[in-house]
Amino acid sequence: MFDIEQIKASGLCSGCGLCAGIGNQDQPGIEMGLSEQGYRRPKRIGDVSADHARKIDQVCPGVNIRHEPESFEATYSPTWGPVIKARLGWSSDEALRYKASSGGGLSAILLHLIESGEIDYVLQTSVAADSPIRNAITVSSDREGVMLAAGSRYAPSSPLEDIGSRLDEPRRFAFVGKPCDVAGLRQLARHDPRVDEKVPFMISFMCAGVPSYSGTSDLLEQMGVSDESEVEAFRYRGEGWPGNATAKMKDGSTRSMDYDTSWGRILNRHLQFRCKICADGIGEFADIVCADGWYCDADGNPMFDENHGRSIVLTRTNRGEALVARAIKAGKLVAEPVELEEIIKMQPYQSLRKGLVFFRLAALALLRKPRPRYEKLEMLSGARAFGVVAGLRNFFGMLRRSLSDRGPAK
Repeated sequence: MFDIEQIKASGLCSGCGLCAGIGNQDQPGIEMGLSEQGYRRPKRIGDVSADHARKIDQVCPGVNIRHEPESFEATYSPTWGPVIKARLGWSSDEALRYKASSGGGLSAILLHLIESGEIDYVLQTSVAADSPIRNAITVSSDREGVMLAAGSRYAPSSPLEDIGSRLDEPRRFAFVGKPCDVAGLRQLARHDPRVDEKVPFMISFMCAGVPSYSGTSDLLEQMGVSDESEVEAFRYRGEGWPGNATAKMKDGSTRSMDYDTSWGRILNRHLQFRCKICADGIGEFADIVCADGWYCDADGNPMFDENHGRSIVLTRTNRGEALVARAIKAGKLVAEPVELEEIIKMQPYQSLRKGLVFFRLAALALLRKPRPRYEKLEMLSGARAFGVVAGLRNFFGMLRRSLSDRGPAK
């Protein structure tokens, strides 16, 4: 059985906060904080009951990602998970489409949920009130809140760290989180009936990994910001598509960097170890998942030139499909159908993710290293599609890393 110290020591923690959120709210045994490496990590501060410890082992998405195929309401694609319908979409609200990272497809769905009264609020991640370069749990209950939270936040977040107290309340909410966050909440639903009662919708976005706050510091430094306290406002993307990483300084000046450089050459070099062995970057456990619907060049490769934003919108449950249909009918979401084969061109990394991870996990298994318990994700199919040469490259790369002094980021 995994406990939080083992999970952290083996690099399997994703920082979601679920272990803290399901504890005793009056006398918490675990709290979340920042590690020395700049990731969100749990810390034991009191007694952790046997029941609490057992539940952590069962629901923690760092060590468990398990499907229940009998509950699928959609055809399962080995590449894209359960899919009822695939669309390209964007917000009909031009201001929201411009501000959001990917055309505002996800934000448009949230806005419909709030304005239709189907939920009381949205629980998501946004910029912290006390720091422009930190993340915080945010409650959105109107258009202003959705606008404020729109846009990618390429830094650690723990949206489940107070989930227990929220489930104690009578209000119903939509949850928006990383694929691992949603997987954890879905697994909690198998043990706690309040989840299905209080959280009618779980929505995610495709994720390539979580950089540490050290990554943000590195990004700011390379943008010419030597003192983070002088930053008045900061965004990783948005205000265009893909939009630049932009720091607005207290002296009125701005610093910016294009997306391909900020993400592709800086931030993704600071990913936590758990993300490098993640088999679910596509939000397989969500009702709806969104992602960048990149335009492609003549050779079929994604282009990151500025353009009008658009989102890939995949519905995975009947509930999610009905919600998207209502958002379209209400005029909040503009959408058109797209074939899954086209999405492979727009998201080539995600289309090969399971194959990449299969070989990395094989290296960990050979060394008898702790690894997540993945079940019913059809990873072998992904491995076959990945190819032997690329697979062996990832196998030996993980082997070298695990045998070297570079341990997992904790």
